[in-house]
Amino acid sequence: MDVYQDAVQYLQSEHVPVEVETAVLVEDVFHEEEEEEEVVMPSYLSSLQEESIDLPVTPTSCSSEEMLERRLLVLKGIVESEEVYLRELEVLLMPMKALRASAGTSQPVLSSQQVHTVFYQVPELRDMHQSFYSDLKARLNAHCHTDPASGEQRDMNHTDSELMVGEVFLKMVNQIGLYGGFIQNYEDAVEVVRKCTQSDPRFRTLAESMMLNNGADKSRTKYTFEALLYKPLDRVTKTTLVLRDLLKTTPAEHSDYVALQEALRLSRSFLSGVNESSQCKRDVMLSHGMRRQLMRDGFVVDGTDGERNLRHIFLYTDLLLCVRLKHTTRGKQDQYRFCWYLPLAGLKLHWSADQERPSDTHLRLHTIRSKMYLLRQQIRQQSRGSRGMSFVARTKKKLEQMDLMLLTYSPLYRLELHSPSGKSHTLLLSSLYELEEWREAIHKLSADNIETVPPDLLTLTSACVKLRMTQQPPLQISRAVEDTESLCGTLRVAIHSARGLQQPARVYVCVEVDGCDFYDNETQTHSSVHSLNPYWDQELSFQVDGAQNLRLLCVSQSDRRDDTVLGKTTFKLESKSLHNGWRRQILQLGSLELTLSLKYSHHRLEPPSSTASPLPVFSVPIETVAQQDGVLVPHVVRCCVEEVESRGMDEVGIYRVSGTSSEINALKNAFNSSKKIQSCVITFRLCCYVFNAVMNKCWESSHS
Repeated sequence: MDVYQDAVQYLQSEHVPVEVETAVLVEDVFHEEEEEEEVVMPSYLSSLQEESIDLPVTPTSCSSEEMLERRLLVLKGIVESEEVYLRELEVLLMPMKALRASAGTSQPVLSSQQVHTVFYQVPELRDMHQSFYSDLKARLNAHCHTDPASGEQRDMNHTDSELMVGEVFLKMVNQIGLYGGFIQNYEDAVEVVRKCTQSDPRFRTLAESMMLNNGADKSRTKYTFEALLYKPLDRVTKTTLVLRDLLKTTPAEHSDYVALQEALRLSRSFLSGVNESSQCKRDVMLSHGMRRQLMRDGFVVDGTDGERNLRHIFLYTDLLLCVRLKHTTRGKQDQYRFCWYLPLAGLKLHWSADQERPSDTHLRLHTIRSKMYLLRQQIRQQSRGSRGMSFVARTKKKLEQMDLMLLTYSPLYRLELHSPSGKSHTLLLSSLYELEEWREAIHKLSADNIETVPPDLLTLTSACVKLRMTQQPPLQISRAVEDTESLCGTLRVAIHSARGLQQPARVYVCVEVDGCDFYDNETQTHSSVHSLNPYWDQELSFQVDGAQNLRLLCVSQSDRRDDTVLGKTTFKLESKSLHNGWRRQILQLGSLELTLSLKYSHHRLEPPSSTASPLPVFSVPIETVAQQDGVLVPHVVRCCVEEVESRGMDEVGIYRVSGTSSEINALKNAFNSSKKIQSCVITFRLCCYVFNAVMNKCWESSHS
């Protein structure tokens, strides 16, 4: 700023006119201005005070070309500032692995719980900003390139190619809810740091001498641990300021304007929600000295009364609230409408999975996925061509509508909620992993027997807009920015075995991949035999588009109650390490160790095909059944052998007396339709019959 002021004074002394009021400086992009509203907040959140909610007016004192030049300067300043912020987060995370490793020793620096508290949500924030920085820098590099003839860097003509960054900012702001967890945990993290700094000289040495490299000049800046912990709080406010300055330099007719306007609204709504959350914690006092606060929220399908409706669920300390999002025009405040709520005290949970969809639902999902695939291909082609931006916007709108339909009709997993008052509701989810997270969160709170204070439903529903951590449903359009690290092709997962069970059980493994939902992205192994060390040796195959994470769950199958999730984990998929043949992995799922192998083949994907009906198990060659199951020994053989081994010694005439024809046909139909075979419905005589039939088939195949 000093250099700028000197330059202005010099030009004025030479009688050269200078427009000081409209100049946009890169150095001032992240400068905090005076607050226009005064709100009540904790002292450590003083930098999160929200500004005026009026959207900025695009200045008209300069031409569009001048505004675009200033806009480019603002974007370059944002990239440089993001690079510094990422280095600060890396320095903050640097000691995390060492502290976590020492937690398991006889003389830990921090306990495991303290390490979790200090670094809570910091890795997720780093990953979010790393993705934002990479996407934004890639678009700037594509816009500002080097001329091969002259070797000098030049800017592309604004009329030839517009610099489109609105989706990048909107994608980042849609994840800004991660800061909500960090802000709620901040006081606890600082308390741990201060306490350990005073009591442990080893941690004091670490906390008071954290060094940050300053880039090209190779100088280093010394930070304290507490100062680095404050950086995310400072950053979340600057996000709103950056968006406001960027919108001021974006012409109203620019294709980015609406997206940036929406991103600014979401950012301001989040900051307002931080203040609303702190007020809600003070206003509502529950039993045992607890206060009502938001624990989790997200979009699910409400399947009550047999209908499917996309709803936003808010889990508070003492109740579960279901609301409906009322869509408004972009740039205006969203609104919610109340649907129902259930107190958590005494709430009973029951989950199940639909074994198969009706044929009409299968056909509808296939039609939706096929249309989504074609629309996505059109968007990719249009982004490389010269088609108008209005045509791209219409295509994205169609894709969003198809995506909402897919979110509504694809879920297979049911989470039933039963209140002591007699009220019941059913939530439908596409992912068993997500269902288990919801079930764990609700069960933990309902087990505390919190006495619910009757809520003011109007106030609680109105506050949802500001309190929400999930801004939008997980649509394909929100993942429009391509990621070169994601997988596109065929992913093969071979599930081998597991160990660590406390008691024998029949266990199956559920495998899920993320990415675009054009193809089936969830499947599971067959149930193992009743054992302490289950094994499967089963290969599963996925057609993936944009996959980055693999989620696995080990589930114990039960005959009399809900299946029990024994453990779950998420594995980061890296295309480079999976290209070179099979890669063996041992993953920790709670107390279980799961052994599996991964292999990835990159190729162009074909349009999604309708799911064919499963091939029959009986009246076909046994090698065909084994190939269909992806195992060496077919599932039907394992089931029957297990029953013979477990009950064979207690039966008389095990191969002499057979079951009735009707029961045998019912069991064969169950195997042919790929339904789960519960041991309680399998009579011993049927297993002996099936076992003999299979062995005869094997004998006939070997002598043919």
